[in-house]
Amino acid sequence: MDLKDKTIVVTGAASGIGRALCEAFAAEGAKRIICADLDAEGARIVSQEINGLPYAVDVSNEDEIATLVETIENEHGPIDLFCSNAGVLVEGGVETPDAEWQRLWDINVMAHVWAARHVVPRMTARGGGYLLNTASAAGLLNQIGSAPYGVTKHAAVGLAEWLAMTHGDAGIKVSVLCPQAVRTTMTDGFEEHVAAIDGMLEPEDAARACVDTIKAEQFLVLPHANVLDYMRHKTADYDRWIAGMRKLNRVYGNG
Repeated sequence: MDLKDKTIVVTGAASGIGRALCEAFAAEGAKRIICADLDAEGARIVSQEINGLPYAVDVSNEDEIATLVETIENEHGPIDLFCSNAGVLVEGGVETPDAEWQRLWDINVMAHVWAARHVVPRMTARGGGYLLNTASAAGLLNQIGSAPYGVTKHAAVGLAEWLAMTHGDAGIKVSVLCPQAVRTTMTDGFEEHVAAIDGMLEPEDAARACVDTIKAEQFLVLPHANVLDYMRHKTADYDRWIAGMRKLNRVYGNG
C-alpha cells in the first residue's frame, strides 16, 4: 500500500509505538491521520504536531470503537488503514485476578475484533482496505512472567491470521506487528527483562518496520529480525524449545 494521501486511524496514538506510527505516516504523506487514545490530551498533542485529528476512545468498549469508525467515515471519508495498536501488560500467572485477565483480553484481543467488525465490511464494500494489528513477539513465542500477556498476544496473532486468510480475496490486507521489547511507558522497568535480551528498540524503529511492511503488503512485521529464527527453532523441535524457555524462566521468571 502506498501511504500517500491515505486516511489512517491509529489507536494508542498518544505515546510509544502509536505516536511513532502517526509521525511515520505523516512523513509518508498521509492525507489524514486520526490519533485515537484514551488519553485525550496526549492524542491532542500528537495530532497538533502532525496536523492530524485527535479522538478520545476507550478501545475496551466496542461501542466507542464503532462510534469512532462511523464518525471518521461520515465526517472525513473512508478509512484506508486502521491500526489497532493499543495494548496493555500485566505480570503474573494463572493466579492473576480475573478482572486483570479480562482487561487484557478486551484491550489486546477484543479491540482488534471490534475494529475489524466495524471497519472490514465498509472496506470490503468499496473494494479493499488495510489492517495493522499490534501484537508482540510474545504472540509468536510466549512471555516469561506474564501468562495474560502471552495468551492474549497469541490470540491477537491468531485473529490477524484469520482475517488475512478469510478476507484477503475481498481486498483486505493485514499486517501484524510482533516486536520484542520496545522502549515505551509499558516497558518502563523491564530493561533487564528477557524480552529485551536482544536489545530494546525505539518506537521509531518499530514504526519504520511497519511502514516498510505495509508498503510491501506482507503479513509479519518483525522489527527484531531474529524472532523469525526463534519461531523456526520452536516449530522444528517444540520440546527442545520449551526446555530452553524453562531455562530462561529460571533466570527471568518466577521459576
